[in-house]
Amino acid sequence: MWPLARDFATSFAPERGAFDATWQRLDDAPSTLVVVAETPGHEIVGYLLANSHLTFLANGPVAWVEEVMVAEGHRRSGVGRELMGCAEKWARESGAAYLALASRRAGPFYLALGYEDSAVFYRKTLA
Repeated sequence: MWPLARDFATSFAPERGAFDATWQRLDDAPSTLVVVAETPGHEIVGYLLANSHLTFLANGPVAWVEEVMVAEGHRRSGVGRELMGCAEKWARESGAAYLALASRRAGPFYLALGYEDSAVFYRKTLA
């Protein structure tokens, strides 16, 4: 999964040691979903990372997709749709009011899945 995560980043330079440490911590995080897509030959061709957290405004939990990445050679093959389907199922089963994500590069893909453009994403990098 490391090569996909490394290639996905545009704002940060992922470090392998930090990736490995985060992977171990995510394994024990009950409000986190990690889904990996593999070919029949066990080549990892995509992944999704999502979290659920409590809110006041939605009267309980909501789910947020942090990262979705599909290897370039496997895009438009249904991998992304399957990953998002897994996240939607997980979010429903978790009692989330909605599933959301931020994307600058794949808006038409998410619109085709039934998502709506609902907000502007703001970020402040912390040193």
